[in-house]
Amino acid sequence: MSATNDMVPGVVFSTVDKLARWAQSSSIWPFSFGLACCAIEMMSTVSGRFDISRFGAEVFRASPRQADLMIVAGRVSMKMGPVIKRLYDQMADPKWVFAMGACSSCGGVFNNYAIIQGVDKVIPVDVYVPGCPPNPDALLYAVTRLQEKIRSGEARPGSRIMSPEPLLVPGSETGETQS
Repeated sequence: MSATNDMVPGVVFSTVDKLARWAQSSSIWPFSFGLACCAIEMMSTVSGRFDISRFGAEVFRASPRQADLMIVAGRVSMKMGPVIKRLYDQMADPKWVFAMGACSSCGGVFNNYAIIQGVDKVIPVDVYVPGCPPNPDALLYAVTRLQEKIRSGEARPGSRIMSPEPLLVPGSETGETQS
């Protein structure tokens, strides 16, 4: 073969990195964390009409140790925030997070003391799925966007590390934090 653009029948040339990213993007295992009405829409994505298995994400895992995508669907209360953080920490790297619906994205219509105004105050979010509640097509679109980010190499582990602001202990002038 004289030129670099010659094709060899039956042979595919690629790099190991591209092959690994393709395999990783084609086998996203979601961990469902349904907290409110958005969870019903999330559950309908596995039905025959929407069929999330076309994208390699058909098996919703019940354990965070077996998943690499957390879908937070619904409002997050102050009591649920530490639970979500613990489950997120138990997931293996690389891991991604969807904030599904207005409540998990920004608190929705619940602007009160009991609801966290966006799950991104607790864990880093990769894709926001808008709507109240968002339809299953929006979730499927978010899955394809995440696959594109993984295949392009844009979504790499550790590239989007965000830590929430520390909680100051009331009455403390020394800046002690509460963990």
